[in-house]
Formats: sequence, C-alpha cells, structure tokens
Amino acid sequence: MTSPYGAKAAKVAADAIQQKVRQAPRVAIVLGSGLGGIARAVESPTRIQYRDIPGFPDATVAGHAGELICGTLAGVPVAALSGRFHMYEGHDAALAGFPARVVRELGASTLIVSNAAGGLRKSLRPGTLVLISDHINLMMRNPLVGPPEDGDQRFPDMSDAYDAKLRAMARSVARAQKVKLVEGVYLGLLGPTYETKAEVRMLAKLGADVVGMSTVPEVIVARAMGMRVLGFSCVTNLASGLSSKPITHAEVLETTAKVSATLERLVRGIVAKL
Repeated sequence: MTSPYGAKAAKVAADAIQQKVRQAPRVAIVLGSGLGGIARAVESPTRIQYRDIPGFPDATVAGHAGELICGTLAGVPVAALSGRFHMYEGHDAALAGFPARVVRELGASTLIVSNAAGGLRKSLRPGTLVLISDHINLMMRNPLVGPPEDGDQRFPDMSDAYDAKLRAMARSVARAQKVKLVEGVYLGLLGPTYETKAEVRMLAKLGADVVGMSTVPEVIVARAMGMRVLGFSCVTNLASGLSSKPITHAEVLETTAKVSATLERLVRGIVAKL
C-alpha cells in the first residue's frame, strides 16, 4: 500500500512547488512556534500557503504561519517552513515528518530545525538558545513505520542524528557573534499537555535538557534520506515544577519573539558558511 506521506507523495508536492519557485533550495529551515523571523529575512521570497501544496494541511497552532518561503538567505538558496504539523493535532507521525521528504525532493541536503522548548535544568533560563546535540523520542510513534520508502535507509543509524561538523560550525559562528549557545539533549513528547512535576523529574533523570512536542519526526525522516541535520531549541519557560508560574502558550510566543532576531542572525551566519 502506498503511503499518503511517502516518497511518491513528496514528489507530487515538490513538483507543484517547483512550478512556482525560481531555484532549488540547498538548505531547508523548519521554524518553531514564534520563530518566524527567519522567514521574513529570506530575500526575493516566493511564499506558498500550505493549503496550496499537495498533501499539506493548514497549520493550526498559534505562532505557525503555515507557509513555505523559498528564496535566498546569505546568498544561499533556502526553503523555510513556517509552521509544523504536530502529532498532538491528530496528525500521523509520517505527516509530521512529510515536509522533510518534500524539501529533500526539492533538492535540499541540509535541514536546520528549530523549536520552542521547556527547560529541564534550572540553569536554562527562558531565552536561552540550546544547540541540540541529541534527542530522545518519547512521542510513542516513529514516522518510518510501514513499508520502506524509495530512497530511505530501512534502519537509519541515529547515533549522530545532529551532524557533529554542523554543530562545530554553529558554535564557531555563535562565538564570533558573541551569542550564548548551550549544548543539550532534546526530548520529544506527544503533547498537547505540558508536563507534570513528576514527569519533569523523570525526564531530567533520563538525560534530557529540554522538552517539547515536535522536531523528532522530521529529523528521523531527514536522516533516513541521508540529510545532514542541525537543531536549535529556544527555552521559553522552566518546565513544570521548576517555576511557581503556570505555563501558557502565550508565554512561549512572548519569549520566542524576544529571541527570534538572535536566532535569525545565528542561522544566517551558519547558512553563509554552508
């Protein structure tokens, strides 16, 4: 049975996009909640609403614009995905990872992912940028489940999911720009609830530094197709139990708005070196 979010569907989506864009992207960038500033920095942009891309539903979460922006950043052809399809919205894991298939079909060989996340260590204050060194998948689903897709590794090695050379480049650019960048492990949960205090204690003991509800599916799909991946988390709040304040999505968007310009500058510097 053909997957509605597999290789053939990705080619259909990519063909529709290619009719509207001028050049193939070398780098794809996935923008998390409230981190759409990079999309506004893309030069000579062609904007395509998700609803106009075959296989893409509308983005429904606040802070996700729901559009693909193709153009250049620091002179490099890019495709910026402003919005995600989250599993907590009822989407299949394969759909959550589908945009990675589409940008690979368009020509991108590098995927940069970003997300808003809760800090599991008290030292990770809101506004901290975390360079993702690894992830833990507790989302209860893997986007590769099912028949193998053409071009995929059936059993991709995830031991170096976040490319070591790209991380070294990110640290170098951050030092040059005097941007504080902390390295840490991202843990993906299904959501849409924020964590209980007991869950936060457990997740920290598992070795996670930040926790969120996205990113993992597209990284798994990207690695199965041989893409290089670089990831950033913006710490928007201390996880439940580490702060006396309740967590709200409005707080998430408020914090990412403050950090968005810094992340944009950092990503622009990295893309310029690719």
